[in-house]
Amino acid sequence: MAMRRFHIHRVVAWGLAACSKVVIAAGANASGLMTMSIEQLLDVQVAGASHYTQNISDAPAAVSVVTNDDIKLHGYRNLADILNAMRGLYLTYDRNYHYIGVRGFARAGDYNTRVLLLVDGVRYNDAVYDQASIGTDFSLDVELIERVEFIAGPGSSVYGANAFFGVVNVITKRGRDLPGMTFAVTGGSERLGKIRLTQGSSTAEGAEWLLSASRQTESGRNLHFPEFDQQGQPGIAHHLDYDQRTTLFGKWQQQGLNVSFAHSSRSKGIPTASFDQVFDDPRSHTVDQHTYANIEWRQDLSDTLGVIARANWAEYRYHGDYVIDNPPTVVNRDQTVTNWWTGELHFLSTGWQGHKLSFGGEIRRDARADQANFDLSPAWLYLDDHHRATNWGLYAQDEMEVGDNWLINVGLRCDHMTVSGNTCNPRTGLIWKARPETTLKWLYGTAYRAPNAFELYYALPLSGAGGYLRNPNLKPERIRSAEWVLEQNFSGSTRWLMSLYRNDVRDLISLSTRNGNLFYDNVSSAHAYGAETELQHTWRDGTRLRVSYAYQVAKDKASDERLVNAPTSLLKLHLSTPLPGNAQRLAVELIGNSARRTQAARLPGHLLANFNWTHGGLSKGVELSAGIFNLFNQSYADPASAEHRMDAIVQPGRQWRLGASYQF
Repeated sequence: MAMRRFHIHRVVAWGLAACSKVVIAAGANASGLMTMSIEQLLDVQVAGASHYTQNISDAPAAVSVVTNDDIKLHGYRNLADILNAMRGLYLTYDRNYHYIGVRGFARAGDYNTRVLLLVDGVRYNDAVYDQASIGTDFSLDVELIERVEFIAGPGSSVYGANAFFGVVNVITKRGRDLPGMTFAVTGGSERLGKIRLTQGSSTAEGAEWLLSASRQTESGRNLHFPEFDQQGQPGIAHHLDYDQRTTLFGKWQQQGLNVSFAHSSRSKGIPTASFDQVFDDPRSHTVDQHTYANIEWRQDLSDTLGVIARANWAEYRYHGDYVIDNPPTVVNRDQTVTNWWTGELHFLSTGWQGHKLSFGGEIRRDARADQANFDLSPAWLYLDDHHRATNWGLYAQDEMEVGDNWLINVGLRCDHMTVSGNTCNPRTGLIWKARPETTLKWLYGTAYRAPNAFELYYALPLSGAGGYLRNPNLKPERIRSAEWVLEQNFSGSTRWLMSLYRNDVRDLISLSTRNGNLFYDNVSSAHAYGAETELQHTWRDGTRLRVSYAYQVAKDKASDERLVNAPTSLLKLHLSTPLPGNAQRLAVELIGNSARRTQAARLPGHLLANFNWTHGGLSKGVELSAGIFNLFNQSYADPASAEHRMDAIVQPGRQWRLGASYQF
């Protein structure tokens, strides 16, 4: 595969130089226009750091936020695009699922288990794989998202399991945000087609509701994989990169009562012939179905005490058809059916002067966690596993004001798991507001990730090599993290953040081999350290700039070798500006990753450029958009996990999209 090399330090220098020129030019044209004050910058609200809404400068974490304006201006297509735009995060795509890397950790085949995904406070990680679905298998259209927060660092003191490297908190829009009916269509390269219908409403009495449905199809390209070349014939997967997706979302709220539901179904072709499949067989595909229902009640019991009671039910169904040449050639089906319910009671008290006390309890019941593996014809059963589990936790956090300039944030959560036992995880934050525009944070915390049902119980007892063995004796993974954060707001509307961190991880769960069979075991420990910086500026004419750079080193403790899929440098630049008349905007995004190790080699770095244009003033209620992704058709690949024959998987080239929406 021919790839152009990308030297991150050159792009850093180029990006900073370009930013300085834009700043000077915009500043020269700013007179007489409105500015955003320091007070407005300090008043940015986040909800996911402490289980309640607080100013971003008070949050005991380094928080990244992408708003609905950012989503629209840059034309983000799914949650994976949004997360890839955030400081210190990066993606891996195996042509079926998207995986998120955090501060140098993106272990192949971990199914996004080390990040907790929340939607309006509801856990979206499933109960078998613990997977956070962030690609086209995510249950929501991005047009329904109000904002996305990423709370970096261990969050088990608040949320329990899976809040290991961070928490993704998705806040959805309300009925008042999308009044009336919206009809939207999208078309693009690779025969992409999408249609969406959304209805929102609000009343003078405070009731509001939102209902949305969408259907998206994409045929994908024919893909060449040299690993499958045979006798002079190229290994081409024909029409196997397709993606078909249907979603349904509803939300109703009035006087503290909120009810919501979501359902999605996705069918995805598998062009990579993973798990030793027959190459280029159209029967290979996966189906993912997610269903969520949630009811929440918020009430002020007094002037100083509030309560949130929440109950939700969820179900995840998956099956993958894999064509295997035993011989004879058979279609092997891997199948999962799981459902779970959660109840939570959360209190927030300000009755003790100088203290904001948050406390509560949560219980989760995995009522069904079924895994099966069998051949369709002739029928043959290899795995039929059924398990249940109960987890509950109690937590408390106190935000204490010390003098006029200090906040001390201390929290603790203790969890009981029927499978993995008991664990307690603390978090401490010392926040010094040296000046109204300057905040320093010293943060420390621990977190855990319990082994999931797939790692514990999945087994394919094959004769000889190539099977899976179960390991019910797995222990939870542990992390200890320390971080120092500086947040600075300059004159006008400029915000700068600097973070230094160190993570120590032990009892990492990894695939191991025994007599040629695979099984999961606590076999390794790792540590990571690094620095992140981000600059944001908004000019008086509405031009926005955000540029970030992350330096990260992640190593295995035993060998002192760099981890697989751990780029040392990440560079991101986002610039959007209005065109004359303010009805149109142009947005440019640069995403740069330095070189990464694979299982057997080393991939060069790459720089991607994305471009998006939006027009909101053509006619009343009409909005148009056009986007080009990977503008310069950069050739690059992501590291592959062990179930693939290839060591690296080629990524999409240049793609384009056109969109139009009409609001009645």
